[in-house]
Amino acid sequence: MRRSSNLNLLSILAALAVAGVPTPDASAQTVIAAQRTIDWSQAGVANGIPNRTTVCQTLNPGATAAQINSAISNCPAGQVVKLNAGTYTLSSSLLIRNKSNVTLRGAGPDATFLVFTGSVGCMLGSSDVCVYVDTLNPDNPQYTANWTAGYAKGTSSITLSNTTGLSVGSLLTVDQLKDPLTDNGGIWQCQDYPACATEGGSGLSRANRPQGQQVVVTSINGSTVGISPALYMPNWRSGQSPGAWWVSTTIAGVGIEDLSIDNANTPPMFNISFYGVRDSWLRNVRSLHSDRAHVLGYVSARITVRDSYFYGTQNAQSQSYGSETDMSSAWLFENNIFEHITGPMPVGKQASGSVYAHNYAIDDYYTNQSWMQASAYHHAAGINYILFEGNDGIGFTADAIHGTSHFMTAFRNYWTGWETGKTAQTNAANVYAFNRYFNFVGNVLGQPGYHTTYECYASSTSASSCTTGVNKSIFMLNWSGNQARDASVPNDPLVRTTMMRWGNYDVVSGVRFNSSEVPSGLGAYANPVPAGNELPDSLYLAARPAGWGSVPFPAIGPDVTGGPLMAGHVHKIPARVCYENTAKSGGILNFNARNCYASTLPPPAAPTGVTVR
Repeated sequence: MRRSSNLNLLSILAALAVAGVPTPDASAQTVIAAQRTIDWSQAGVANGIPNRTTVCQTLNPGATAAQINSAISNCPAGQVVKLNAGTYTLSSSLLIRNKSNVTLRGAGPDATFLVFTGSVGCMLGSSDVCVYVDTLNPDNPQYTANWTAGYAKGTSSITLSNTTGLSVGSLLTVDQLKDPLTDNGGIWQCQDYPACATEGGSGLSRANRPQGQQVVVTSINGSTVGISPALYMPNWRSGQSPGAWWVSTTIAGVGIEDLSIDNANTPPMFNISFYGVRDSWLRNVRSLHSDRAHVLGYVSARITVRDSYFYGTQNAQSQSYGSETDMSSAWLFENNIFEHITGPMPVGKQASGSVYAHNYAIDDYYTNQSWMQASAYHHAAGINYILFEGNDGIGFTADAIHGTSHFMTAFRNYWTGWETGKTAQTNAANVYAFNRYFNFVGNVLGQPGYHTTYECYASSTSASSCTTGVNKSIFMLNWSGNQARDASVPNDPLVRTTMMRWGNYDVVSGVRFNSSEVPSGLGAYANPVPAGNELPDSLYLAARPAGWGSVPFPAIGPDVTGGPLMAGHVHKIPARVCYENTAKSGGILNFNARNCYASTLPPPAAPTGVTVR
C-alpha cells in the first residue's frame, strides 16, 4: 500500500526521537496527531519472545503440581521445564514465585492437558498458574518516593526523592492523585460516584490514584531514573502529588507455552495470572472454562499474549473475561481467539499503552440473552492510550461504570455491532460519558440489513434519549450509561466533540472522510484535518506480520478491496481463518497454533535433561 511522505514532518519526527518523544510511523502522523498517540511498537516483550532450546527437566503425566513447581524452581536461567504429551490431573496450583527466566512448555495445546481439580490462593485470588512476586502490595508498598521532576509526555528520565531498593530492570509504578470532582472539560481523571462513575472506583491501585503507568528502570544516576516506555500522558504535574512505588524483586522472562489449561472442575478466579512481572509471555495456549478471567495482569508491563485460544467462562456474568489487566502497561494481545466469553478483551484500572491486535472474538455469551456485550472494552478509571487494531469481533464499548478514560485509538477493526438474538446495546461503538479524545480511523462497522442510523448521541448533559436508532446506530455516544437509561451521572457531550473519526466504512454511510468529524478546533489535543485519504498499514508494526500466509495485510479497512465481507473491505484475519478451519470436540477447538500459523512459532525443543516418570 502506498504511503505518503512529508520531508518536513520526517525531520520533525527525527528530532522528537532524539529528544525521547515516542515517534509512531510518519504516515500515521498525517492522520492522527502525535499528541493523541504514543509509540505502540514498544508493547509486548522487549526484543520479542526468546527461543529457548535447552530443557532442564522433562515430566510425564502423573507428575504432581508439587513436582512441577519444584522443577520450575530449580531450572537454571534461560531453560525449559518440559511437560510431555498426556493429561496431568493437578490438585493444586502451579506457582512461579519470585522466579525469572524460565519457560513452562508442553507438547502442544492439543497434546499436553493440565486439568485442575484444586488450587491455592495467589495475590488477588486463586489461580491455576500464578507468576508472582510475593512482596507485591500496592496498599502498603515496600518502597515509595515522591516524583519531583520529569513530567512531560514522552519523557524517559524522571527524578525521585528516593531510590532505595531500586535497580536497573526493576518494575516501577508512577502515579498521581485524581483530579477534583468538578469536571474540568478536558483530561479528567475521576473515579467517583456520582460525579463520573455509575458504580464508583474499582480499588486496586493506591488510594485516590487512578492515573498511573508501569515502567521498567533503565538507569539510575543519583535521583535521576531512566525509564521505558517513556511517559504516555500529557497531564502529569506537581499539583497532583505525583509519586512512585516499587518492590525490590521483579520477575522477568517467564514463558508459558504449548499446553492446555482446563479450569472446569475447580473454582479459581483466574486461569493464568501475572503479578509484578515484566517481559514475559503466554504463547500457543488453550485456556478453558475460567471463572472471572482467563488471563490476569496486575502491576505488570511488556507482557505478550499471542497465538492462543480462550474458551468459556463458568458463570457468564458481567465479570467473566478473556483477559483482565489492572495497573498494567504496554501489554500486547496479538493473534488470539476468544470464544463464548462475556467480555473477551476488557481493559481495567490504571492500564495504559497496551495493544490488542488481530484478535478474533465470537459468541460473547452473556446470561442476559438480549443484551449484547462488546468484544473490546474500556471498563475503569485511568485507562489511557490503548490501541485496538485489526480485530474482528462484535463491537467496542467504553463504559461509565468505574471512571474515566482517554486517548483510545481504534484502527482497522471489523466490529459488526450485532450478534444473533441480541436486541439491546447492539452498536458497533458505544462510548459513554467521560471517555474523551478517542480516535476511530479506518474501521469497518455495522451489520448489513440491521443498522439503520449512523449515530445516536446525547446533545446535552440532561438529554433523555435519541429520537431514533438507539439499538440500530453504528455509534452510540455521550450517554451516562446503559443506553441512556442510567441517570446517576450526567451525559457528556465532550465525548463526541473530542472524538476523531476519519476514513471509517459503515453499512449506513459507506466510507466517511468528513472534516466535521475531526476535532481540529479544540483548544487542547486538537487533530488537524488530514491532508489526504491515505491510511498507514499499521500503527504499531513496521512490516507485514509473520504467519499471515496468503491473507492480505492490512486485512481490514476502507482502502481494502477483494475481501469476502463488507463490500470487499474485510478479509478474514489469520485468527478467524484458524477458528473456521480447526475441528471441534464438544464445541471446543482442538487448537494448536502450529497448525494455523506455524511460521510465528519456533520448533519444539529437543527432549534433553532429567526425566521424571
